[in-house]
Amino acid sequence: MARLAWVTRLALRVRREGGWQNVNRVYGEPVEVQARKDGRPIRFVWRSRLYTVRAILEHWVINREWWRDPGAQPGQPELEFWRVEASPGQGMTPGVYELRRDAATGTWTLRRGFG
Repeated sequence: MARLAWVTRLALRVRREGGWQNVNRVYGEPVEVQARKDGRPIRFVWRSRLYTVRAILEHWVINREWWRDPGAQPGQPELEFWRVEASPGQGMTPGVYELRRDAATGTWTLRRGFG
């Protein structure tokens, strides 16, 4: 068990100039997101700081398991994920963030931060 924990920690760290740094952090914190009409996030507020989306790196959708819910329609989105490059201000180093939108409630969550 101790070896598994060590391997897991190792997988989340990378050697960079100046020492070891985390690569992937899981947050699961609510965020306020301003999005375009097509759903693409433009900016978000996290921990009272405004981040501007510079690029959308990935987008994917997880559909409802309609075969388990008789009231659901096939292909109905449940969770929508956006991996974005965003910066907390001009001249600041951008980071990569994973945002999740719950289609049923319209709420957004910052799932992960990379870098």
